[in-house]
Amino acid sequence: MEVRIIHFYPDLMNLYGSRANVLALERYLKGLACDVIVESVVPGGKADITRGDFFYMGAGTERNARAAMEDFARFGKALKAAALDGAAMLFAGTAMDLLGQTVRVADGSAYDGIGLASFSVEHGKRRIVEDVYGHTDLYPEAVVGFINKCGIVTGVETPLLTLLELGFGNEKERGPEGYHWKNVFASQLTGPLLLKNPKLLETAAAAIYARRGEPLPVDRPKDEWAEKAYAVTEEQLRLRSQGK
Repeated sequence: MEVRIIHFYPDLMNLYGSRANVLALERYLKGLACDVIVESVVPGGKADITRGDFFYMGAGTERNARAAMEDFARFGKALKAAALDGAAMLFAGTAMDLLGQTVRVADGSAYDGIGLASFSVEHGKRRIVEDVYGHTDLYPEAVVGFINKCGIVTGVETPLLTLLELGFGNEKERGPEGYHWKNVFASQLTGPLLLKNPKLLETAAAAIYARRGEPLPVDRPKDEWAEKAYAVTEEQLRLRSQGK
């Protein structure tokens, strides 16, 4: 199977090792004997995203996210059509902001997102920096991560993480976090989310296969180091969430 990954702005939006999400997915798919093509989209560059199987944008500074949006707007219609057709995608960190209706900046100015989702984001002067331990309806295992944001997200009806036991969600402490619709996964958790959460990586790959009408192969690759790292992080954050 040939899989085409569309990576939006790998240099502009690459805080906290965000690029590792693409590397982790590419390695996982190659372990399933897929031929993987990664196409980078750069501001002002020619790009045809209509053949993409997985779409990704990582975290950037608030300023870089706004700069990315100036170019990203041209892909709004095609990306919404791909999402409706079941294409898998992940938008992490400030990239999640760009999927919504509007982003209001701390200086009072505002700009539009692509409107794939109905939520809005408002940046404030308070920066929220903390670990996150939560749960998704996609699978039983906990989701672990780290958040560094100044945005409050309102209007999300279908969050990616339905319950947080530790950390700040879209709009409140221990509230729901992120956004999920069809095979669109979005979260303000930063860093290599797929690498930190092996089950989420598997879920993303399964979404790619499902669009082709196929299940994931029974014999799947396993990263023992990633599994061990997840186990340690999950245990420590779970204990902290319980006040231990």
